[in-house]
Amino acid sequence: MYNPKSHKAEEFIAHEEVLASLEYAEKNKNNLKLIDEILSKAKKGKGLSHREAAVLLDCEIEEKNNEIFALAEKIKKDYYGNRIVLFAPLYLSNYCVNGCVYCPYHSQNKTIPRRKLSQEEIKNEVIALQDMGHKRLAIEAGEDPENNPIEYILDSIKTIYGVKHKNGAIRRVNVNIAATTVENYKKLHEVGIGTYVLFQETYNKETYERLHPTGPKHDYAYHTEAMDRAMQAGIDDVSLGVLFGLELYRYEFSALLMHAEHLEAAFKVGPHAISVPRLRKADDVNPDEFDNGIDDDTFAKIVACIRIAVPYTGMIISTRESEECRKRLLHLGISQMSGGSKTSVGGYFNPMPEDENSAQFDISDRRPLDEVIRWLMELGYLPSFCTACYGSGRTGERFMEICKEQQIHNFCQPNAILTLKEYLDDYASEQTRAIGYKLIHGEFDKIKDEKIKEATKTYLERIEAGERNFRF
Repeated sequence: MYNPKSHKAEEFIAHEEVLASLEYAEKNKNNLKLIDEILSKAKKGKGLSHREAAVLLDCEIEEKNNEIFALAEKIKKDYYGNRIVLFAPLYLSNYCVNGCVYCPYHSQNKTIPRRKLSQEEIKNEVIALQDMGHKRLAIEAGEDPENNPIEYILDSIKTIYGVKHKNGAIRRVNVNIAATTVENYKKLHEVGIGTYVLFQETYNKETYERLHPTGPKHDYAYHTEAMDRAMQAGIDDVSLGVLFGLELYRYEFSALLMHAEHLEAAFKVGPHAISVPRLRKADDVNPDEFDNGIDDDTFAKIVACIRIAVPYTGMIISTRESEECRKRLLHLGISQMSGGSKTSVGGYFNPMPEDENSAQFDISDRRPLDEVIRWLMELGYLPSFCTACYGSGRTGERFMEICKEQQIHNFCQPNAILTLKEYLDDYASEQTRAIGYKLIHGEFDKIKDEKIKEATKTYLERIEAGERNFRF
């Protein structure tokens, strides 16, 4: 029985409700009156239910599809403006005891080089990332109680925060590790993580269990209820995602939104971010063996409909996608992206030839961070390395209250300007720096609040003088 407030996975992601939503969407995909009603509601910028969003996703009326894309772009600008937050993944270990058939880390793979970073190696990776200009990382590790216990993860986070190199510092460490206990989530919270990230992979229980035949990840309920345990432990910023290509995308879309609704209903805090990765080739993984791949047009519509349905959430696109695809999705809802990424263990400091073979997935966008920054600015976006909300305690419900009222601009805009200034002064190429300084002047002029504008000016001058890490 469907119950979004329940803490049981099979009630807040009720299979029967997902199927009923898909049937409802199929029945109404050409219902002009209903679609207009849903769009009218969506234009208020307060979001949609999973059933309403499913209708928009299935809509076959070309004129209305054009409205959907235009509305997604407007909502993205209303909530997040032209800012794009940059981050990088840091892979700590690819040891794993699970049998996930879509991931090269699975325990039966005997061809992938296994590697685990020491704390000294982590320091070197962090220095390499700082030398690029990164301020925010997402750490990744396979599930292996012997090689990657929670103590290793905690020590690694402390190491990352402790590395100060030149003007570099990692100010936010997001954590993407396997589902764990409330006790362990409390430990992660105490050590100062940013967002807890966990991809569901697929919400279809039968498919989930088939794709995870062995290992602790086989337990559908334990995995799906992980965000509840994280919230109960005090982690109030969590990030959802599915791996598109494993199951029918319509099913995943509706269930993903149901998970967001559950977090709202149970904790009054929806997902801080939603990721939309697609299955990619990797060692021992051939995406052509899976039947549910989606083309770029379908992918774009999924992103647009998520943006409309969950307007407050950050949306993340990784280097799995090509430059062309990322450019298209930026307009439709993406607010965060990785840049200069490596998906192998030890891939930043001194990559070895075999490191590429240890990558979790093939990268499509291989451009260095400086080139990505310049590209974003040339497209009219404001690159941001901001971590101010985390540093100032604007997380969870407090962040959502500000964001849902579309007031987050008052914090994000000046902080984006300041962190871009830091990047330009410390790391950028001459070409990128010239474009960036011009952009900063234009963005500074857009600040409407005179007090904020004056404070931003003061902080820009202090950054110019060599000081760092100002935040609103």
